[in-house]
Amino acid sequence: MTSSSDDALDLVVAGAGGGLVAALRAAQNGLSVLLVDSNENFSRSNNTSKTTSMIPAAGSRWQSSVGIEDSPTRFVDDVMAKTHGEADRALTEALAEVSAPLVEWMASDLGVPLSLVTDFQYPGHSALRCLTVPGRAGRVLVDSLLTKVRESPLIELLAPARLVDVVTTEGRVRSVVLETARGRREIATKAVLLATNGFGADSGLVHEHLPEIADALYYGSAESTGTALEIGTRLGADTAFLDAYQGHAAVIRSGEALAGWATVMHGGFLVDIDGDRYGNESAGYSEFAAESLERAGGRSWIIIDRTIYEACRDFQSFRDAADSGAVVWGADSDDLAARTGISASGLTTTLSLTRSYAAGDAVDPFGRDFWEAPLRGELAAIAVSPALFHTQGGLRVDKNARVLDSAGVPLQGLYASGGAAMGISGHGAAGYLAGNGLLSAFGLAFLAAQHASAELVTTANGPDPAGSEPLT
Repeated sequence: MTSSSDDALDLVVAGAGGGLVAALRAAQNGLSVLLVDSNENFSRSNNTSKTTSMIPAAGSRWQSSVGIEDSPTRFVDDVMAKTHGEADRALTEALAEVSAPLVEWMASDLGVPLSLVTDFQYPGHSALRCLTVPGRAGRVLVDSLLTKVRESPLIELLAPARLVDVVTTEGRVRSVVLETARGRREIATKAVLLATNGFGADSGLVHEHLPEIADALYYGSAESTGTALEIGTRLGADTAFLDAYQGHAAVIRSGEALAGWATVMHGGFLVDIDGDRYGNESAGYSEFAAESLERAGGRSWIIIDRTIYEACRDFQSFRDAADSGAVVWGADSDDLAARTGISASGLTTTLSLTRSYAAGDAVDPFGRDFWEAPLRGELAAIAVSPALFHTQGGLRVDKNARVLDSAGVPLQGLYASGGAAMGISGHGAAGYLAGNGLLSAFGLAFLAAQHASAELVTTANGPDPAGSEPLT
């Protein structure tokens, strides 16, 4: 079935993670939107739902209310420092600039219950700027956005429906081809946002582009099979940072839940089967995943105490891990070792060393210089495995999320966000800052909706000699 160009939709959004933001912003601007997702259970299975719902925003009203000084420039500096200058500066600046307006719009216009995380600070962020929702759970964030999508008369949600092609004529998007239970259907549209995430679920692509993490557990969505990469490159799109990814060294070994890095930032540490630490955990959970895979054979334990345990229960994912039986308690290091199979002598020695580092009596040879407090009293171990969470490279985009060809020319009407687009994490895993994934997913989706709205207004009214600017 093919729809007529006379009744073409304004925007088709493929992917109901960050794509929810694009659909809502576009509809708010008066556009007709079709939102599709390949999985009817996307609200519990997509990458957004699996996150801890951290969105970094620089210069937000939440920061101002507690006296935190921050700015987009400072955020850009943090990103460039973490990536050693490898991140695309123009894209980083665009996302840093939109970060505060984005979250303030989400809170004020959509009613998303955001709050500033102040109980600990993620590696690489020089200011407390991460916002999250109650329970710090991605599924809460998805549900909040999805409720608004279902209330909008301008948004039609279709799932399951898989985007299989984007059709262009004379370099401009004309239609999409969807695969549904009733077969294939071509639908006319003026613009398309690819928000289908990356290629983490495609083993072949992961081995090709991310060999260092290819043998790790995959914790992302099963639908992240490189759809945007396939469609975009077929249309002549350029790609960038395909070797970039977010790893995570704190997925419980069953793969059912995320123990989370707050365990570390509150003072915990990781050991191998011999009870030895093998790196600086505070450098970041993303790069530590590959280190865990290489140095500990993918089998580590996070060691915490009761104080850390209670602090981490703010995270629904941690509560899920605890409820699954992943947290094993021992009266002391010998008892904990007996219950887990970790070397007792190694764990006892490591515990003594970390206490001296935390007290400032010795210097950690791995370079970790932040320990919230020495571990005390009853101890717990959480068996974890390193995992690939999602890819951070994809189609090359500009500051308006427009997909670019190899000459840097936009493919008219085609946008990409989140894992479908290149991110701001540079190459590899070490450049990832907490929240980079959701900022790219939501920020680029927001920018795409803004630009598509402005383009359609300009097209309808004739050329604008001043150039098209996103709606405000």
